[in-house]
Amino acid sequence: MIICTKNMDYRLGTQCQFVQNQVMVNSEKDRASLLCMKALANRGRLDSVSQQMASHPQYLESFLRTQHYILYMDGPLPLHYRHYIAIMAAAQHHCRYLVSLHSAQFLRVGGDPLWLQGLEAAPPRLQHLDHINKVLAHQPWLTARSHIQALLKTGEQCWSLAELVQAVVLLAHCHSLCSFVFGSGSDSDTTPTPRVHHGTPPGYCLCDAANGNTALSPPNAGPTEKVPRRRSLDSSCEVACLREQIQKSQEEIKERKGDRLYSQTLLHADVEEEDEAMLDADPSRFVTDPEFGYQEFARREEDHFQVFRVQDYSWEDHGFSLVNRLYSDIGHLLDERFRNVASLPFPHSPDLKRAIWNYIHCIYGIRYDDYDYGEVNRLLERGLKLYIKAVACYPDASKTPLCPLSWATVKASEKVHVNLLVMEARLQAELLYALRAITQYMIA
Repeated sequence: MIICTKNMDYRLGTQCQFVQNQVMVNSEKDRASLLCMKALANRGRLDSVSQQMASHPQYLESFLRTQHYILYMDGPLPLHYRHYIAIMAAAQHHCRYLVSLHSAQFLRVGGDPLWLQGLEAAPPRLQHLDHINKVLAHQPWLTARSHIQALLKTGEQCWSLAELVQAVVLLAHCHSLCSFVFGSGSDSDTTPTPRVHHGTPPGYCLCDAANGNTALSPPNAGPTEKVPRRRSLDSSCEVACLREQIQKSQEEIKERKGDRLYSQTLLHADVEEEDEAMLDADPSRFVTDPEFGYQEFARREEDHFQVFRVQDYSWEDHGFSLVNRLYSDIGHLLDERFRNVASLPFPHSPDLKRAIWNYIHCIYGIRYDDYDYGEVNRLLERGLKLYIKAVACYPDASKTPLCPLSWATVKASEKVHVNLLVMEARLQAELLYALRAITQYMIA
């Protein structure tokens, strides 16, 4: 059996990079996916968000690969900038969980602790991102060419186009992750600091979670129809190489049992108890306009904000190629996420899955000319629509109590599936608005 690896890192705390770097190229995809999950689990520490996503291991793999690339791999932004931007994004939804995790990572990569006092303590370049951050988080249809132009032409504090694209991708990633965090109940005001699980729950195993859901459906575009083919990455080696690295990592754990271990990934932050008070950063410190929030797109008074028609600007035909050209490889990684969530087996019906995706895009002003929106009302019961809208548009537990998704006959993994659909549909919606504005700036 063959797998692909890219820049294999042997150091402790990078099992997640095994996941980030594995791209399977032969017919035994299922087994390779489980091996990647085992590599992730060997640290013995998985937070609740990862545990929930693990019920869909093929999706978790692509999610972690994308997240690791955005936060730690090649890119124009320094690491401490990336985590601070993530803090800014999570703060828009008052997500203490992600603000605290990224605050810890910000310090570990050498960030200035003074910046954590609030947005006004950050460099002006980062402060200039505040407007596009809040717009993308709450009313992405407001994103305009003028916002892009202002960031790229602000004297000494200007952003390069490559830097801005990475920042936009990171903002959209974290905004949408907030939706999953709140939808899965991983954040609440009664638990202000992240509760990282040191060790999986009794009887819980990632491979066990995967056993009932290991079949990968043939690649298809799911809710968004056409999706460009993803290319393979780099060279290959025997799967024994992966086993060797897992064993070596286990040996290092034993040798360094008393050491403080740091993970290089967001979802493996190791926050010590004495740091919790410091890292319990109040999200409001990073928000300059707390009254700005989601408004009903269909009830806006402004006539000049037209419906975003996918036939005019789509991820497949426009967004993918642009973002991949300006931020190498990220288009392929994001596309893999969209493809994976589209290929997850949905026990109810493909029509219901498509209705969920299109409903989320609809509430953000994005329409498909070839879709009958009467299907949304026919297939989605009122309770489910309220839940989806709350998770997508109001993921802030401090302001809007979230009604639980209470289908009596729905399994936990299916509820996670709904939350994944919300997250990915929202991510694509934000990216479409941002990338369209960048395109308009480039051709102006």
